[in-house]
Amino acid sequence: MMRLPRFRFVSPRSVAEAADILASARAGDAMIVAGGTDLIPNMKRRQQTPATLVGLRRIPELRAIRRGDSPTIDQAEPGTASDVGLAIGAVVTLTDLIRALSELRSPGLDGLRQAAAQVATPPLRNMGTIGGNLCLDTRCNYYDQNYEWRKAIDFCMKKDGQICWVATSSPRCLAVSSTDTAPALMALGASVTLTSTGGTRTVPIASLYQNDGIRYLTRAPAEILTSIRLPRLDRWRSTYWKLRRRGAFDFPVLSVAAAANVRVDGTVEEARIVLGAVASCPLESTQAASILRGERLTDERIAAAAERAAQPARPMDNTDFSLVWRKRMAKAFVTYALRELRGDDMRAERYRIARQLL
Repeated sequence: MMRLPRFRFVSPRSVAEAADILASARAGDAMIVAGGTDLIPNMKRRQQTPATLVGLRRIPELRAIRRGDSPTIDQAEPGTASDVGLAIGAVVTLTDLIRALSELRSPGLDGLRQAAAQVATPPLRNMGTIGGNLCLDTRCNYYDQNYEWRKAIDFCMKKDGQICWVATSSPRCLAVSSTDTAPALMALGASVTLTSTGGTRTVPIASLYQNDGIRYLTRAPAEILTSIRLPRLDRWRSTYWKLRRRGAFDFPVLSVAAAANVRVDGTVEEARIVLGAVASCPLESTQAASILRGERLTDERIAAAAERAAQPARPMDNTDFSLVWRKRMAKAFVTYALRELRGDDMRAERYRIARQLL
């Protein structure tokens, strides 16, 4: 049985109080915990061993979903999220987020709802939060083992060692980004708010990540991710496709988030395609999106965009399935996502893939 190391738990009532605690702690001594579905298992494996955990669940403002300028989503004026925007507190559980997005019935938010609904299992979604999923630790077959296993083969670069066992000549860690919601939010042009004792800053969600398995977040240790803001999504449609071994629980070994602003005549005004789980951060393919801009989603345009989107995918042999097959599936999944944005009924294809991988 893997046991937790000893730690001190504090539960502040405000963001300012939480920021003060983080600022006063020595580097690495304090970490934020919300649902704990990622951090607690990591602590049991001794991948992270903070002396203090700062819980955020008792801070009311971090548990709210707001539409426009309304205090909460329930008090908003009539209308959909697409015409007023949306602000999501970082400690909103994935279950509550799915429920809220389902009630809004906005085609632009379908991709985010699908991504959140495919995270783990219902009990974990009841605990896990949107902020926690965005800050999810990178994963690797050599890193995600217990302490004794990692010690037996010699520790890896990501924790306690000097070498990346995925590619022994690599100068950086190649652990994989496995967050489901980040690609979906990137495709929607979302931004995040980071708060510390030094003030508050808002950055595009793409700027929260960098392609390094160890330093995968640009968020400083003393900063708190407090909210996620979505822009107006008039005429936008979005979708999310996830490749994994089982139909539930598993982390993605490939994900595709796609969103498009489509005019009444079917012409794509703007588009974004983001690949997840193929690098240490989500990868947006701006070149693939440019192929679609100003055009209709014909089979030829979709094929060209899928070919271009799959090119930057460089999956490594540190997750499930072979890297060659995952690379090939990147093109297929982008095709499926764009066909769904066009309006094709892809339910049978989703079911076929799920059955084929069982």
